[in-house]
Amino acid sequence: MPTGKRLAAEFVGTFVLVLGGCGSAVLAAKFPTIGIGLLGVALAFGLTVLTMAYAFGHISGGHFNPAVTLGLWLGKRADTRDVLPYIVTQVVAAIVAAAVLYALASGKSGFDAQASGFAANGYGSHSPDGYNLASCAVAEVVFTAIFLFAILGATDRRAPKGFAPLAIGLSLTLIHLVTIPLTNTSVNPARSTGPALFQGSWAISQLWLFWVAPLAGGAIAGFVYRYVTGETGAEPVAEEGQEPSTAVISAGETSFPGTRRKPRS
Repeated sequence: MPTGKRLAAEFVGTFVLVLGGCGSAVLAAKFPTIGIGLLGVALAFGLTVLTMAYAFGHISGGHFNPAVTLGLWLGKRADTRDVLPYIVTQVVAAIVAAAVLYALASGKSGFDAQASGFAANGYGSHSPDGYNLASCAVAEVVFTAIFLFAILGATDRRAPKGFAPLAIGLSLTLIHLVTIPLTNTSVNPARSTGPALFQGSWAISQLWLFWVAPLAGGAIAGFVYRYVTGETGAEPVAEEGQEPSTAVISAGETSFPGTRRKPRS
């Protein structure tokens, strides 16, 4: 698959993830007085990943997250040449999605992105339930690693075929259910960057954590999964004509771990 098409798929998938997930928090969580709440926001994030993985996983691998790209690269599931372009594309898409969300939210009189928090991630006094920096850092590292374990396991060539997006979406939902009270749940530096830029004050000063911790969690998972499974990145693949795995999020032109890699365009 040409690089431009893969980057376009990453852009759209990340855009929908941020617009759908953060949009549920900004627009619907408290609508009008009893909205979708924490459960609804958690489901919104999980459903956006699930649907976008099915829609674009076969094109780009469906990363939609710099921590996922890093973890897959360290787990020998992504090519080195893709890492920086994917991450840049994901961050740009998240910023564009946040801009669209800001335009939508601004249509209501009295909306203030800075005062509302605009679904930004935070710690200390800006943690939804007042958790300190240490707790929030540990949560982001550990739960990003858990998310990557789910991705790496569900897309393994030995995993049951066809269920990867479902497993990945449900794991992200679970992660949000646990960690929204701590950090508003990042596990995705791009998702954190877009809203932080529009919140414009404390969210920018605390953004560093939501890059460092998720990337650390992704890196840990990439290394640990390779150690546990013994993967080297050079395992045999299926012959042409064999039925491919329908799992998404893997390396190469095709996101199907069970297929032979073809030359890049």
